[in-house]
Amino acid sequence: MLRAHDITAGYGRRPVLSGVSLEVPPGRTVGLGGPSGCGKSTLARVLSLMMRPTSGEVSIDGAVVSRWRQRAPRSLRTSVALLYQQPRTAVDPRMTLREIIAEPPAAAGRRSPSLVASLAGEVGLTGDLLTRRPHEVSDGQLQRACLARALTLEPRYLICDEMTTMLDASTQAHLVAVVLAYQARTGAGVLAISHDRVLLDRWADSTIAWTAQPTV
Repeated sequence: MLRAHDITAGYGRRPVLSGVSLEVPPGRTVGLGGPSGCGKSTLARVLSLMMRPTSGEVSIDGAVVSRWRQRAPRSLRTSVALLYQQPRTAVDPRMTLREIIAEPPAAAGRRSPSLVASLAGEVGLTGDLLTRRPHEVSDGQLQRACLARALTLEPRYLICDEMTTMLDASTQAHLVAVVLAYQARTGAGVLAISHDRVLLDRWADSTIAWTAQPTV
């Protein structure tokens, strides 16, 4: 279980979340909907250990998180993967798509060209695209690479923060299908964040709807 309990978090003195609790069970997809500015992305950063909350507790399969970002134990950091809405802000523009996908296992000392090739094919990237850099591909192609990168270390939980917002319908459907297939294969829990309620109704097992002042 990926669990946030009574989380308060924000930027500077401005709280964005206040007393928020949420649970993502293994093997289930929890949808989180709501308008821009209601704190969905802030919660995603807290749950992925990228942002320390002001107060409250995050736990991953019973292990309470006490350190954040690079100070968190590798076993916890790699158990949650975050897929961002805007892929161009999430990658090094100097890297090729192949290098982007290979980045997490390389950092973990587990280089695997066969894994990179397999995941690239799964998300729909051809070999010629893997040699290109972000400015040479579309948003959809870059987001496919980011999804492949997120899956390389087989996270137990995947947070998809508006991952389909900038994409056409066919790419959106394909990426959701990849996530569902990964979930069926591994039993991972998924937090699907979107302002698109129709998408969440099709994708998620259950959906939480937030307003500007979320209470869960």
